[in-house]
Amino acid sequence: MTSSDIFGYTPNPEYNKSVAYFSMEFAIDQSLKIYSGGLGFLSGSHLRSAFELKQNLIGIGMLWKYGYYDQVRDRDNNMVPAFIEKDYSFLEDTGIVFSVPVHSAMVKVKAYLLKPETFGTAPLFLLSTDLDENDEVSKSITHRLYDPNETTRIAQSMILGIGGGMLLDQLNMQPEIYHMNEGHAVPLNFYLYSKFKNLDELKKHVVFTTHTPELAGNEEHAFTLLKEMSFFYHMQEHEAKFILGLEGDQFNYTLAALKFSGKANGVSKLHGEVAREMWGNYKGICEITSITNAQNQKYWQDAELAEKLTANDAPGLAARKKEMKSLLFKEVANQTGKLFDTEVLTVVWARRFAAYKRADLLMLDWERFIALLAKTDQPIQLIWAGKPYPEDAGANQIFNDIIRKTKSFANCAVLVGYELGLSALLKKGADIWLNNPKMYREASGTSGMTAVMNGAVNLSIPDGWIPEFAIDGENCFLITPSPEDISEAERDVRENASLMDQLENAVIPAYYEKSDRWFNMIQKGVEGVLPEFESARMAKAYYDKMYR
Repeated sequence: MTSSDIFGYTPNPEYNKSVAYFSMEFAIDQSLKIYSGGLGFLSGSHLRSAFELKQNLIGIGMLWKYGYYDQVRDRDNNMVPAFIEKDYSFLEDTGIVFSVPVHSAMVKVKAYLLKPETFGTAPLFLLSTDLDENDEVSKSITHRLYDPNETTRIAQSMILGIGGGMLLDQLNMQPEIYHMNEGHAVPLNFYLYSKFKNLDELKKHVVFTTHTPELAGNEEHAFTLLKEMSFFYHMQEHEAKFILGLEGDQFNYTLAALKFSGKANGVSKLHGEVAREMWGNYKGICEITSITNAQNQKYWQDAELAEKLTANDAPGLAARKKEMKSLLFKEVANQTGKLFDTEVLTVVWARRFAAYKRADLLMLDWERFIALLAKTDQPIQLIWAGKPYPEDAGANQIFNDIIRKTKSFANCAVLVGYELGLSALLKKGADIWLNNPKMYREASGTSGMTAVMNGAVNLSIPDGWIPEFAIDGENCFLITPSPEDISEAERDVRENASLMDQLENAVIPAYYEKSDRWFNMIQKGVEGVLPEFESARMAKAYYDKMYR
């Protein structure tokens, strides 16, 4: 394949340096189910803006046969995962097949291309091992995103990293920069080392973005297992340890990526600080800067609402917002049999579902929660959505507990099927976008950015990107974080109290009693998000701070 076959456009000279962007997931379109949550939403917007700016960047990812999972309900209305085969007629079979050594087998890998014109993105190559030439174990490597089996997960990183490097050679492409979006693609570096033969030379070509602000969340495996699986490509275990200056029995993906890269970044200013504190004492790591995540305006923002904002048309914006709420409420009725009112303040909690994000914080003080739901003079409606990892029993239990606890309330709904389509409906239909993770656990969080673009106001704890944006009471409402020197249980109690205080004393009165102020908050929110948290800024920043 030639460059013109791949791109279909001439790269802008300003962004002519060639980049290969490796990510385990990309959220491109509702029809292409190869993502789980925020990491994919971020990489999808990056590829959209790279296309709009005509950057010389290609994406390399994985073609997941069963996606992440389909979120459905069982007979008792609980959420359960379903794994359903996906077919995509819009992907081009490149005809490129090559072999990657995994364990004692040579696994055949086929490359597919998502062309730029299909969904308006930079070119994206997707790798699959689901080929007749492979045995069942090898086929299963690309069956489901983040497979729970340890060796399968390791093999997935090998196909992305080593396989992605091999694909570029098959295409006769030698990118000037290899960008690892999170540590999954770290085996790429062992493949590249076999070519560059020198760590300092390799560092000139590799950059890394870390998204995980807690040590336990950074993937690691035993050196012995990785060696057995050919994770280090043609390198021996002792060579890998020597080159990277590693000791011990466990190989940490993030630490290795920081040692292989010439530069790395966290995904918000606050996360950059946390990452430097986490990793700064290790010898041989690269500089860790920060580039705050962002999302693509063209894809996410409702065009009619944007027109009303530009025209300073408060009545027009209110009318359009009610139309968007109506579309969301049709889905609420479809899934739950509950009829919501477009006149009523609607609070949405929706994102990747993990325990630290505290979807149930709102109901920690149950009596106060019940009293809030019972208000009739200034009523409230609540919606939850999100996708827990299928094997995360704790997060799945929280999800189903919320369904059970709110089932009898006509103004509470829990929705399943949290993918791009439902995410857009929720952001366009929300009045308040609720974000209340445990402090310093959210690296960036971008859902609040796209909610703001669609006339929602953030009610958030000041974690991730929020401190770079928030002016409490002007463009958002802030939850006061509790001191760090008290127990987690006490922190939850205090932050629940602050959240409820804000809802009762600030949010609800502002929505019902001060329409001018509410419109101003929406305006100031959009002014604060655009262009600073629009992904064109981010895509430019990667060229300026990481690639050049």
